[in-house]
Amino acid sequence: MRHLVSGRKLGRNASHRKAMFRNMAVSLIRTVRVVEGEVGQPKVAGRIVTTVPKAKELRPIVDKLVTMAKKAAKISAAAAEFGTPAARGTDEWKAWRESEKGKNWVKASSPALTLRRRAFSELRDDLAVDILFSDIAQRFGERDGGYTRIVRLAAVRLGDAGQRALIEFVGVNDRTKSRKRTAPAVEASAS
Repeated sequence: MRHLVSGRKLGRNASHRKAMFRNMAVSLIRTVRVVEGEVGQPKVAGRIVTTVPKAKELRPIVDKLVTMAKKAAKISAAAAEFGTPAARGTDEWKAWRESEKGKNWVKASSPALTLRRRAFSELRDDLAVDILFSDIAQRFGERDGGYTRIVRLAAVRLGDAGQRALIEFVGVNDRTKSRKRTAPAVEASAS
């Protein structure tokens, strides 16, 4: 019995599964930043096509990474008060770095660096980490969870008839219509 055993094996051993989800997370994050004219760009930004079970397993991984990036953005914003506008390597910057303000900046910004390093240990891709901490963290700054959506596709995969699905970041490709229902008018009966 599989009581309290979470996760799917997906026909792979642990290292293969970890590598697969790492590659899928990097692919999803890298599709956010589209460069026009470059070969291999996605048709729609922030979306990949996979199977439903893989998408369901990938969602919490990506959501945790986005949460880490958001926390790092808040920490960096709080540490900005101790920062300096001087260019790195200048005499002014070196004096600031040795001052009390520079030491406070290091203490205040070190948790953000730790979160960035943790995200890199999960993804192992510099560009994906940069996109995650600059673009995606800013995009979901005010949102509390639920950063991805899974949409089942009607057409099954050729070859094995696997149920395909999109996993995408929310907020850009939303097609919600706001319908306002009005309550039917009820006449008061005299009884």
